[in-house]
Amino acid sequence: MRYDVAIIGTGPAGLEAAITLTIRKKNIILIGKKNSSSKVRSAEKIDNYLGIPSVSGDDLARKMLDHAASMGVEITEGRATLIYPYGEYFGIQCGEEMIEATSVILATGVAPANTLPGENEFLGRGVSYCATCDAAMYKEKKALVISYSKDYEEEAEFLKKYASEVIYIPAYKEDEKNAAALTDVPGISVMNAKPLEIKGGFKANTLVTDQGEIQADGIFILRDQISAASLVPGLETEGGNVKCARDMSTSVPGLYAAGDIAGAPYQLIKAAGEGLTAALSAVKYLVEKK
Repeated sequence: MRYDVAIIGTGPAGLEAAITLTIRKKNIILIGKKNSSSKVRSAEKIDNYLGIPSVSGDDLARKMLDHAASMGVEITEGRATLIYPYGEYFGIQCGEEMIEATSVILATGVAPANTLPGENEFLGRGVSYCATCDAAMYKEKKALVISYSKDYEEEAEFLKKYASEVIYIPAYKEDEKNAAALTDVPGISVMNAKPLEIKGGFKANTLVTDQGEIQADGIFILRDQISAASLVPGLETEGGNVKCARDMSTSVPGLYAAGDIAGAPYQLIKAAGEGLTAALSAVKYLVEKK
């Protein structure tokens, strides 16, 4: 099945794009977290969202999700790790599944500004952003997981079904750690260390930490956000953001960006407006394709 539009991200930009495209009767898939953006939910008080004064981030996220649900919008829980343009359509890697869509709207938020030294160099050569996608490549091999959210502990367990050994490094806040649960999984060892650098020859095989060097056949880096340049090969970026025109089009035909990933100002109401603009531009693109 090929969708008209795939929307990546469930913050205000992604949800607004989904609502607009649903109104326009387009066949869409919305990929992201079912509880919306953690950035929105963590806001203590929002005063500049027109029509909804003095609202907490959690309440605003709930209103957005309820609005989208009332329009029939469904969220596909998942994380896109690669989006590849094939000319007539896009292939979106999401876990073990490859999703096809004629157009794509990126609304993933801002990826971390600082990647690990060596991360970009070895991406695809021993470094991966998806354990469920590439686990089979490490059958009976040693794998290392750097996790930036406790949500990815399940991916480490899945990886262990193939790998002979998994070393798990929880890189999230101390009060969020639940990695102790993984200590009961045979073949998984939890190591509290700070990742510093990835090294290797043709392929990555060493992680340098503040506790010393760790050898591994593969290194998985699991984050909620992936840099746009890594997510979409050939996409033009600037300062970590996607370069966009006023209609939210990017350097890749059929691909649009909205919200924080499209640059400052990083405001929720701006993100929602860009989501609408990107959706209308995608509709125009679909018409032109036909």
